[in-house]
Amino acid sequence: MSADAGRTLDELFRAEITELPTAPAANSELDAAQLWELFEAQATSRHLDFAARALGVARRGYYSIGSSGHEGNAAVSAALRVTDPALLHYRSGAFFVHRARRVPGLDPIRDVLLGVVAAAVDPISGGRHKVFGSKAAHVIPQTSTIASHLPRAVGLAFGIERAARLGRATEWPADAVVLCTFGDASANHSTATGAINTAIHTAHQGIPVPILFVCEDNGIGISVPTPPDWIEHAYGARPGLTYFTADGCDPLDALATARRAADWVREHRAPAFLRLRTVRLLGHAGSDVESAYRRAADIAADLRRDPVLATGRLLVTSGITKPSEVLARYDDIAHRVATMAELVWREPKLTTAAAVTAPLAPLRPDAVRADVITSAVLPASRSGADHSRFGGSEPDVTNGSVAERSGTQLDSTFAITTPTTRSEPLTLAQAVNRTLADLLARDSDVLVFGEDVGRKGGVYGVTKGLQKQFGARRVFDTLLDEQSVLGTALGTALAGFVPIPEIQYLAYLHNAADQVRGEAATLQFFSHGRYRNPMVVRIAGLAYQKGFGGHFHNDNSLAALRDIPGVILAVPSRADDADALLRTCVSAARVDGRVCVFIEPIALYHTKDLYPGDGAWLAPPAAEHVPVGRARVHGDGADLTIVTFGNGVPMSLRATHTLAARGAHARVLDLRWLAPLPVEDLLTHARTTGRVLVADETRRSGGVSESVCAALLDGGFTGRVARVTSADSFVPLGPAADAVLLDEAGIVAAAAELLADRH
Repeated sequence: MSADAGRTLDELFRAEITELPTAPAANSELDAAQLWELFEAQATSRHLDFAARALGVARRGYYSIGSSGHEGNAAVSAALRVTDPALLHYRSGAFFVHRARRVPGLDPIRDVLLGVVAAAVDPISGGRHKVFGSKAAHVIPQTSTIASHLPRAVGLAFGIERAARLGRATEWPADAVVLCTFGDASANHSTATGAINTAIHTAHQGIPVPILFVCEDNGIGISVPTPPDWIEHAYGARPGLTYFTADGCDPLDALATARRAADWVREHRAPAFLRLRTVRLLGHAGSDVESAYRRAADIAADLRRDPVLATGRLLVTSGITKPSEVLARYDDIAHRVATMAELVWREPKLTTAAAVTAPLAPLRPDAVRADVITSAVLPASRSGADHSRFGGSEPDVTNGSVAERSGTQLDSTFAITTPTTRSEPLTLAQAVNRTLADLLARDSDVLVFGEDVGRKGGVYGVTKGLQKQFGARRVFDTLLDEQSVLGTALGTALAGFVPIPEIQYLAYLHNAADQVRGEAATLQFFSHGRYRNPMVVRIAGLAYQKGFGGHFHNDNSLAALRDIPGVILAVPSRADDADALLRTCVSAARVDGRVCVFIEPIALYHTKDLYPGDGAWLAPPAAEHVPVGRARVHGDGADLTIVTFGNGVPMSLRATHTLAARGAHARVLDLRWLAPLPVEDLLTHARTTGRVLVADETRRSGGVSESVCAALLDGGFTGRVARVTSADSFVPLGPAADAVLLDEAGIVAAAAELLADRH
């Protein structure tokens, strides 16, 4: 079916052009060279679609979601500069071809086909995925997840402007326009609507957001029709969003309107929306049978609106050229594409796990260590410096209070004051505050932001005073949308910052997890390291907030984070580790482009004592390097190793005292890093004692303990292993939480059982 459809589309083009009469002399108002450029890009994209389908039929290619019918987007490329960053929809093939042809040395035919056949020499993904991307052409590769790239695009537009106002250079000009293309079905996704709302909301406060949203509206999402007037109804009269509409099957209208839209954004530094009306030819993908859900008359009507045919027809009817010359160019492109397709499918593929995962692996641990050491101590010459150069009078990107989600009663209860003496013991919250201040003071690339982190200083006071010290351009509030918080991080990271966004509670992450999983974690992978997402996502999480919050403020699920390839997951339990681990995360982000998630145990934020009144859970900042994947041991007991993290650490330490009174001596291994796990340290201490108890505050199913036990098994550990965990339950409100959460008594009982036969 797909091959027949391709021949029909090709045959219709040839027949239509052949039958055109030769026109008189060219219309002087038309730019012949520009029309030829459009046609070349459109026809190239069309033949790449044909080639992708042929390679798939021959089992030599692996991707056939084409751009046929959307080739009018080449006009958008013509309206923009090569240096305007573009984040493209998977049907923006003609845009990519047109853009790449403007960059000396790029061959879009070869580059696209190398992606289709998953060749290891694919210049953007290295054989990992077929994406439209090119560092030289400023096309940032996107996977085909619906609308997931829009928050990043908004963040990049914000980041380019923020960099200019902070005097930082980016790889794009200060007057660049960010382009983001997507389909009409994607425009309905919450990610798209949230991102567009964020752009409007930010611009409404006078903050520049130079982004052009282009909706390539072909009227159908796989098999589900989009109402013909829906996009205009949804976005055409939105306050704060300048709206343009153009016929993507009319090259002159598409080009003129795209120019007006791009020029408007460049001049006003505010968001605009261009609806580019297109058609979808050849179905959704190579395996799609359109006749199963579309009427023959509708398919035929779309064929008559073929944009490649429209541009070829215009070249002839305007007198620029003859039908034979259009067909000659068309055939020449077909030959070049077919010849290249025959060459590229023979290129080697990725064949080892090491080769596939290379962009995800730690790259320069020594350089990370050097960066940590340099930033670990605030230089005396800057400790009392005037920080006004870091700030400005620009308003926050704020959406007001989140009292309805977090409770305003926390304002005074959790206000913190961080000691000024660097050797004075701190709580975990104070340590995070101090470390963020040190990093902001040393490095102008650091940004701290999220819901309530600015004026209020965070629900728990962790960022208190940072905005006053460093200004609203570097420490700022965001609106209440986790997808947009993370999108701001994704975009500012591309603009050269090391963003440290805060997600207010772990439970709030899950509605935006794809921004970490599908966007942040994949960019380095699918660009073979050419683009990176250096970021440290701070999340207040885990349980044990006595009498407050229930599930949404006591979420103990980390499974959604732990299985994301390449993501670093850190959980400190005390002030010294909070300081050291946060520094390492920031340096790993800066040096290696790593995506780091830093889970801050809420119940330990303001904890001072291990036992009432002893102050033993306070500690001075470590100001040292803790390598990623290295654990910390407390004690040297030879009978048992208790493996734990977060809230489990103080519980386990108290359990060791109870056990010692019974004549059993245990050590506590604080994992600290949950991804990657500190396997070497785990095995060393397990073998030393011969018995391991995993005390895991996450759930029994899908919790951390499962991976710890598997690591011991994989490592050949032959001693005894047991685990004690929280129940497979959400965390309820009030005293009921005690019934489902890991506790000290449970740790002691499990340890006693494991030690019963030690003599």
